[in-house]
Amino acid sequence: MTRTLVLLTIGFMGLYVSAPGNQQGRWLSDEDATAKLILDGEEQWDEAACTHNKSPEVVLADDFLGTAPDGSRYGKAEEIAGTQDRARSASQCHQIGPKVRLFGDSVAMVYGEAFSIRKDAQGIEGPRCLHFTDTWLKRNGKWQVIAAHDTQYPCKR
Repeated sequence: MTRTLVLLTIGFMGLYVSAPGNQQGRWLSDEDATAKLILDGEEQWDEAACTHNKSPEVVLADDFLGTAPDGSRYGKAEEIAGTQDRARSASQCHQIGPKVRLFGDSVAMVYGEAFSIRKDAQGIEGPRCLHFTDTWLKRNGKWQVIAAHDTQYPCKR
């Protein structure tokens, strides 16, 4: 009986691995139309901390969930409030080398770095460098961020 179970498990694993839905991701060039749309959304969202633009309202899905560098989680409403809070303004917001990896037709991951000047919890202004990974999903014909993860690292500037 155990041998039969093992053989069935291996058989199902083989079907899963060879199923057409299991696609490998592919890196998109910066000139690809989907990459341009996603990278533009990324740039607008990054700049929101400096310009207080309304891009998070459009770029983030209603069910968005992010993980901040300190490990706390935040949703779309918290991100919108944070980018509109002029007391928490940043300057020199920009991204460094974001790259888009597409999986199928409706999931994309963006990997990159972000730089800004902002105040820390003690009110001291200084550079902030992040590695970020954002997950984009195309639903109802619209690309939006459904998840984000940021890791802060010491700036080398």
